[in-house]
Amino acid sequence: MAVETTKDSVCINQIVEQKNESVIVEGDSIIPDIKPDILSAISTSGTVCIYKREILEGKIRIDGSIDTYIMYLADDEQGSIRSINSNIDFTQVIDLPRAKPDMMLEMEAKLKSVECRVLNGRKISMKAILDIEAKVSSNENVDIISQVDVTDIQMLNKDLTIHSLIGSGSTKAYAKDTFVLDNTHNLAEIMKADVKIINKDTKISYNKVLAKSDMNVKLIYLTEDNQIHSIENVIPVMGFIDIPDIGEENICDVKYEMKNLIVKPNSVEEHSIYIEAEIEVFCTVYQNQEVNLIEDLYSPSRGLSFTQKQMKVMQTKQITKSTCNIRETQLLPELQGNRIYDVEVLPEITKQTLLSDRILYEGELSLSFIYETNANKVDTKVLKVPFNFNMDFAGVNSNSTVETNIEISMQNFVVTSDNSVDVKVDLDFTVALAKNAEINIIDDIKEDENRKISTYSMIIYFVKPGDTLWKIAKKFGSTVEEIARVNGIEEVNKLNVAQQLFIPRYHG
Repeated sequence: MAVETTKDSVCINQIVEQKNESVIVEGDSIIPDIKPDILSAISTSGTVCIYKREILEGKIRIDGSIDTYIMYLADDEQGSIRSINSNIDFTQVIDLPRAKPDMMLEMEAKLKSVECRVLNGRKISMKAILDIEAKVSSNENVDIISQVDVTDIQMLNKDLTIHSLIGSGSTKAYAKDTFVLDNTHNLAEIMKADVKIINKDTKISYNKVLAKSDMNVKLIYLTEDNQIHSIENVIPVMGFIDIPDIGEENICDVKYEMKNLIVKPNSVEEHSIYIEAEIEVFCTVYQNQEVNLIEDLYSPSRGLSFTQKQMKVMQTKQITKSTCNIRETQLLPELQGNRIYDVEVLPEITKQTLLSDRILYEGELSLSFIYETNANKVDTKVLKVPFNFNMDFAGVNSNSTVETNIEISMQNFVVTSDNSVDVKVDLDFTVALAKNAEINIIDDIKEDENRKISTYSMIIYFVKPGDTLWKIAKKFGSTVEEIARVNGIEEVNKLNVAQQLFIPRYHG
């Protein structure tokens, strides 16, 4: 016979599968007829744009392109510096055997490196390495029993804080601006575009999430008199995502993904460059919900049976932010006081150590300098700068699972008179701590009316390894309280192997 129960509905977010994978994207590019032949590549950079992402049965598919800029030494009498802008399209399928189309995908694709090889004066081969982090999760509404309609029920309860999904959504944001150049700069071509999303911030209000950030754009361009210049500016990015039933106390996780990027000379206004970016903003909102979970139950006077469903749940998610200030002086005699056009900064974590309430990071900054030579040409130099960063994070221990995201909030490089470079870089660390647990959810409680209950009044029992008062009480149809009272036990969670116990039968 079924037993009447009261249930509470909880939306449980489970990480089904996650994977980090490095993929290689390759393609060829032809030098346009209006440009001179290529002799050798000086600098290669790119921006990842994702057109489409989807979850299929047992895998995910990503369609996108890498918008590349190649600065090269031309094969002409002047040995001039020119550039080519090209796209490498790609489709990448990553196997995630437990993924299903109705699940939720969190994904980030980072460009680790892009290289080019000159095949001949008019053709180059490009090879890019993408680091893709993919996480597939499911959201399931689960009914958890909170009350059982049996008079002498004995229940083993546990209080849990569960990271419960409230809702998710996305929106497209557009960043547009015109960069005005010096009136004397007659633009010949754009040689490099470096685009980053910085200063990310969110605010929840009136069932909406306001996602704010800045798109930092740095351009290197060539003028018609063969002079190289740079310009840098930020463009505000803003998007609203409608998610019902959310409040300021909820936890908001926002990710940005570049979908399309246009950088071109402004056809309407001279001495200016037009920039337009289409950005997808993804948002998930959670709450930390308190749940009183029944782990086990029985009745001393009735025969009860039930089923159990095992689930993996995210208990809590904490986010902590901190800034690593890197201040170094590096010897770079190649500069000899010449101008720096650009420095591409790429941070990499080489080692992560989790201690009690603290994380130790060891890493390396890769600094790619593009600079002017004494012969009024352009050259590049790569420096590796190691760094260490100790971050305080309450609740972290050696068994924790953390996700680390690094954003470059400031970079400044000053050439000194002794051919050294003062390096100033601020790295903003955003670290998320997820505590996961496996829980057993009790359901379908039934009473066996034909089950015979033992009629003993008292027995003697010797504690075995792995025993708890709960297990012993359930086995003999007694209660934890009665066994503790009869044996004078003050700490119910402390038993000794071979300890003698008197087990009374429960009389309700």
